[in-house]
Amino acid sequence: MTNALETLKSVTTGTITTMLLKKGIRRCWMEGAMPFAAAGKRVVGPAFTLRFVPVREDLATPESWTKPISTRGAIEAMPENCIVVADAMGVQTAGIFGDILCMRMVKRGVTALITDGVMRDKHGILGTGLPVWCSGVAAPASVNQLTFVGWEEPIACGGCAIFPGDIIVADDDGAVVIPKDLVDFVAEGGAEHERLEAWLVKEVDRGEKLPGLYPPNEETKKRYEADKKSGKA
Repeated sequence: MTNALETLKSVTTGTITTMLLKKGIRRCWMEGAMPFAAAGKRVVGPAFTLRFVPVREDLATPESWTKPISTRGAIEAMPENCIVVADAMGVQTAGIFGDILCMRMVKRGVTALITDGVMRDKHGILGTGLPVWCSGVAAPASVNQLTFVGWEEPIACGGCAIFPGDIIVADDDGAVVIPKDLVDFVAEGGAEHERLEAWLVKEVDRGEKLPGLYPPNEETKKRYEADKKSGKA
């Protein structure tokens, strides 16, 4: 698994969706989860899931932040190098985390935070250095619209089913989920796919026409394999 995760650091989310499509999986890209700021980097890691449900006014109060089942409690359970994935039901009118909680995640060694909801305290969060993928910002706190109910259970995020321990990859094109049992397939196939596409870009730059090149026909595949053997691809 460790080698596969290292390999995935050089595989784009676009390529990953293509690899998963070969296994019949179409819902792997989390709608709404986009870089909070210019990302310019790719993150890879196991999912640590958080779940919110619609607001219940008797439970979703500022006092709830001190309870054992709270976002604060969840942060203290986050293992190093995890990627936090929060199901905020796509709610756009309440920020699920602000700068103080994000700073604590940084201190816990969290790799990144992904959500289909929004954040608050944008300037402060950017200052923490925590990579975040979300759908925007809102000033009100989470308890205005959401109730936090738990962590490390199956969730939905951006139209995808996320299970604890699934592998998350996020870059400038968004965030994708890879089922644990398909990680090796995606890493190996994805690395080869990236190599082929890099070669195809060079061919296009040389003036080659697209028909027969992309997707490659048998003749193109033979040229590619020959260039691989000679070290040109």
